[in-house]
Amino acid sequence: MWKQFLGKLPRKSPKSDQDLPRNPNLGPNAANPAAKRASAAVFPASVIAGIEPLLAFKDVPNSERMNLFISKLSLCSVVFDFTDPAKNIQEKELKRATLLELLEFVSENPPKFSEPAILASCKIITTENDNEDEPIFDPAWPHLQLVYDFFLRFVTSTSLEAKVAKKYVNHAFISRIVDLFESDDPRERDSLKAILHRVYGKFMIHRPFIRKCVSNVFHRFVFETEKHNGIAELLEIFGSVITGFALPLKEEHKIFFSRALIPLHKPKSLGVYFQQLSFCVTQFIEKEPKLGVVLIKGLLKCWPITNSQKELMLLGEVEEVLEATNMTDFQKVMVPLFYRIRHCMNSYNFQVAERALFLWNNDQIVNRIAHNREAILPIVIPALELNAQNHWNHSILNLTFNVKKMLAEMDEPLVSACISNYREEQERQDSEIEKRSEIWERLENAANLQPLVGNTTAVLVTH
Repeated sequence: MWKQFLGKLPRKSPKSDQDLPRNPNLGPNAANPAAKRASAAVFPASVIAGIEPLLAFKDVPNSERMNLFISKLSLCSVVFDFTDPAKNIQEKELKRATLLELLEFVSENPPKFSEPAILASCKIITTENDNEDEPIFDPAWPHLQLVYDFFLRFVTSTSLEAKVAKKYVNHAFISRIVDLFESDDPRERDSLKAILHRVYGKFMIHRPFIRKCVSNVFHRFVFETEKHNGIAELLEIFGSVITGFALPLKEEHKIFFSRALIPLHKPKSLGVYFQQLSFCVTQFIEKEPKLGVVLIKGLLKCWPITNSQKELMLLGEVEEVLEATNMTDFQKVMVPLFYRIRHCMNSYNFQVAERALFLWNNDQIVNRIAHNREAILPIVIPALELNAQNHWNHSILNLTFNVKKMLAEMDEPLVSACISNYREEQERQDSEIEKRSEIWERLENAANLQPLVGNTTAVLVTH
């Protein structure tokens, strides 16, 4: 049966088959030309010793185990159609059993992996993902999971030397792994997350390239497609990566923060990955609080107008940032920020108005407001007065009165002056509206008194 299975592998040209018996690297088990041709079709004949892949690791000497490892990887490079459960049942089960053997082998502290073994391990993970049109839950997942588990153990194994493996775990391989995050299957994305994280940790030489690849994914998502399944998983990886950044932060990391993370607040699907994004942003600001000013300015530029759910998320993030911002940095953004908060306080969506008014429950923010009340109170008092007069929701009315009471206790003369200025401004605007109405009324009356002259026939214009 396994010969039929191996026969599914692509074969090399007849000339290569004829050359196989003369290859001096072939081991003593070269009696099976089918297995040798199958392996040579995927890996160069000069770097693999022909050995029957169905042998157990315990049944071969230690010197041959790495060759058997490569041969089994060659066996598992065949991709089956899992949309038909009744097709290739025995072959699929054979492949599954072989993958379990490989997983066990790499988990038992094997000898140092050779270059052909590393190449074979990198190829199997890319071979298994040649199908780009995956369903949401891939029926091939039982085999894909074993492949991903095998490669994860392989990457984390102490037998894998990064200096040797970097030749095969190269930029092209990493790009392919990052591209696979578009998978519709969340189980696959979760496995890829673990693999990419381990690759980032083990191959220091590839860290800048991985950051560049992920940044490109974010840019393409924000500015071109607004469609990608793996943004949350990629951000989750970077959450732990950012934690390990040394201080002071490199300029490259600050650019990533301002040009990759902040624009991610713009897409409509922000809610899908907001938790992971907020964690990354918080990690950056904890390491360098001055970035809070950059974040708030960026949020004000992409603040939603009609999406109340995004407004709720951004208000929560603003509160966290203000808690970590010092007084000097707070003063740089307080005026434009509280103009935006004022609009949120007057929102007819009661959740947005409620969330904005809840900012006054935060003692740190109230303390900063108190130190800068001459600039902030003239901005927010008109919003509180407008709410008290017109808002439809009773809970918003109660919160408004509580905030007004708090501000009056903070500085009653200033609050009274702001209220007086607001009422004067309202009277001035009402007067202007009344004058404008009177002017229009006089114009209408004057027009009604004029006789109709000339041709007054209506003309129908068609397009």
